Amino acid sequence: MSQTRAGYGETRAPGGGRSITALLTLAMTVSMLQVFVIGALGPFLVAEAGVSRTLLGFTTTAGFGAAALLSLAAGGWVDRLGARRCLVALLVVAALALTLIGLSAGSLALLAAVAVGGLPMALANPATNKIIIAAVEPARRGGVTGWKQSGVPLGAFVAGVPLAALAAWTDWRNALWAAAGLALLTAVWAVRALPSDHAPQAKPTQPSGQARTAGHIRWLAAFSLLLGAGTAAVNTYLALFGTERLGLVPVVAAWLVALVGTAGVIGRVGWANLAGRRGHAENLLAPLTLVAAAGALLLATAPWVSPLVWVGAAVVGSFAVPANAVTMLAVIQRSEPGRTGRDTAIASGGFFAGFAVGPPLFGLLVDQAGYSSGWLLVAAEFTVAAAIGLAAARRTASG
Repeated sequence: MSQTRAGYGETRAPGGGRSITALLTLAMTVSMLQVFVIGALGPFLVAEAGVSRTLLGFTTTAGFGAAALLSLAAGGWVDRLGARRCLVALLVVAALALTLIGLSAGSLALLAAVAVGGLPMALANPATNKIIIAAVEPARRGGVTGWKQSGVPLGAFVAGVPLAALAAWTDWRNALWAAAGLALLTAVWAVRALPSDHAPQAKPTQPSGQARTAGHIRWLAAFSLLLGAGTAAVNTYLALFGTERLGLVPVVAAWLVALVGTAGVIGRVGWANLAGRRGHAENLLAPLTLVAAAGALLLATAPWVSPLVWVGAAVVGSFAVPANAVTMLAVIQRSEPGRTGRDTAIASGGFFAGFAVGPPLFGLLVDQAGYSSGWLLVAAEFTVAAAIGLAAARRTASG
């Protein structure tokens, strides 16, 4: 892979080994770990740190709102400064954000600490997608994209099992210190494993096909907005729903988040592989989100048939969570040369905006009408996303 050793530009390079795939997967895990930690540790934060349910939702708003605002700039930074520099930076800042969350001693401090974690989230997809284009041959990009996107639900598993167990065994802050240490170790690995970037580049000129590509990316961003809103509500409130409405103890309720993450890992690898083989990733977006809507309906019925909460969590993890991986593959397939970072950032920005608005809306609705109404909102969000995904697929088919 001589082109890969030269640096991560936009040249197409064959190969892409397991070490790179593992590193990108772990980097994606770390980039959003703070969100899953807060969700999985929600019962501990409410009981021990005095965090209200509404504030719990606004922590997600702070992180993803910052990520959405930074996304467009972050894509440009990746294209100009290089993927390696930005990947290492996001891992270091993620460690800082996790540390600050553990040190926070009030609502404003907690929100500010979570907002710092918006930068790693904004940089993660543009940097990793750029590395895939440079280091992975086209035939393997679906599989590698699926694996690296599986790092996000893997973060839900890490937060929901080992970190939640550590919090129950010792203290919730110790779980955050452990997560920060993981981020720093991953940064060291990235420094050692990735080749140096090229010198910072000037802003690229607009390719002739950019107008059509930009229009298609905006459809993907709109899809991601609705997908993110529903997925974020599940991530943030599922454990709290388990304790408050179903009577689960906090550690068992955190297993629901872990189940979403585990199903998401399997789903992202499988569905992205399928989308990569078919060549038009957009065709899977509508089916995935329609089934995810059915999963949300199962969550709405769980207060009456409690085992359905586990089925609903598995369905959402298997279909909603992989839809973001398929979206990222669609961006890779459609992106113009030299604009991978920017195009990825547009789609990711929609997803982050959905994560910012979804949990507060869910929390406010739950306070007024109960959890079942909140899950019905999630089902509606996934259904509208399916309609947008169908429109994006038809746009692709029309050439």
